[in-house]
Amino acid sequence: MNSLTQTDIEELRKLEEELWLSDTRFNEDYMRQVMSSDFIEFGRSGKIYNLEDVLSIGTQPIKAVLPLPDLNIRQLSSDVVQITYNSAVGREHETEYSRRSSIWTRSEGKWKLRFHQGTPYASGT
Repeated sequence: MNSLTQTDIEELRKLEEELWLSDTRFNEDYMRQVMSSDFIEFGRSGKIYNLEDVLSIGTQPIKAVLPLPDLNIRQLSSDVVQITYNSAVGREHETEYSRRSSIWTRSEGKWKLRFHQGTPYASGT
């Protein structure tokens, strides 16, 4: 298995964080470039989303803490990585905390998001 280069690590961190920025998250062309056509997400609500579901979400402000707390990149094979982190997202009068996991695959030199899951947790645990 080839090890990830520093360039890979920086690119993956940037790709994951751009999913939390309104300018990129709600740009359909950008999202189609970085997400796999067979993308699936298990949302923090328990709802299951595919690529088209994600693209149909209307533009809204995202108040996430960046850089993403506790981000870790784990190489599963030469062209597959798992990124885990904790998210803190401001909502009206509270902050929602979730443990996050994403699976990215590399094909033809480009990383694509294949899977994402968010699991809520209470702050301080």
